[in-house]
Amino acid sequence: MEISKELLSAAKVAVVDCMGLKPGETVLIITDEPLRKIGHALWRATKEQGNEAILTEIIPRKSNGENPPPAVAELMTKVDLVLCPTSKSLTHTDARRAASAVGVRIGTLPGVTEEIMVRCMNADYNAIADRTHGVCRRMEQAKMVRVTAPGGTDITFPIAGRKAHASTGLFREKGLWGNLPTGEAYLAPVEGEANGVVVVDGSMAGIGKLSAPIRIVVRDGYAEEITGGPEAAVLQRLLEPHGKPARTVAEFGIGTNDKAILSGVILEDEKVMGTIHIAFGDNASMGGSVHVASHLDGLILTPTVKFDEEEVMRDGKLLIEGKVGGVRA
Repeated sequence: MEISKELLSAAKVAVVDCMGLKPGETVLIITDEPLRKIGHALWRATKEQGNEAILTEIIPRKSNGENPPPAVAELMTKVDLVLCPTSKSLTHTDARRAASAVGVRIGTLPGVTEEIMVRCMNADYNAIADRTHGVCRRMEQAKMVRVTAPGGTDITFPIAGRKAHASTGLFREKGLWGNLPTGEAYLAPVEGEANGVVVVDGSMAGIGKLSAPIRIVVRDGYAEEITGGPEAAVLQRLLEPHGKPARTVAEFGIGTNDKAILSGVILEDEKVMGTIHIAFGDNASMGGSVHVASHLDGLILTPTVKFDEEEVMRDGKLLIEGKVGGVRA
């Protein structure tokens, strides 16, 4: 399989710089047919470092959050490092959680493309880490979040007591996990207490870029009404097999990657600076109580965000001081 120099270089950044590959470590790469080329690039980059690299291809999962086959899930716990370039996300799965629990480092790359790899793996991940940790610190000081946006979003939800997670792209220590490419600060809002309207006007996991906004009315923590164009009906169909738990307001996240652009691939879209995302479904990976084989993120453009009464984002501009050159991150 022909791998471009640019893609191989990006794969090396992922393996060496982001995952912190060490001599003698064994790496498992899980891929599927749509992302086979990315899987091979990561496999080659690992081999070129002199490490044992195991490449396995699974049948594409039916939904984001569906587990890989049991034999593959078991293998995930037997290696030092796992990379998952797959068409459906393995991030919020029991298999990923079990491997992380025994100290395996895991990078998931759901839906990643060659263009996204080349563009976003060249970001300054030390700067992204500083920015992301700064947002997380402010999140953990807040009790309530309100998000408004020109598209019609106006939602509030409590976050008191919830741990904020910094997806920095640096997963070099035992048990660390997250997306690659990455750059987001996120947490699980308190279940059952979100109320308002979410208008997804950027992109939606499982759908891509939207031709028309999807309007979601949230009552007591659940997506109760979903309206809009044909893509709203697609979202309804994606949620239906999983029942009410899939409609849980599961995640609130803020993008912190200055290289990311709106591409229609949620892996990249939710990392775009100046956006926020709200996900529905499983939140067990981030300290919540909902286990369901579905996790769907919706991107909101040009948001204004308040932590309690303090404005931390205005019209898509972060107002939180970071360590990035002494300027506002």
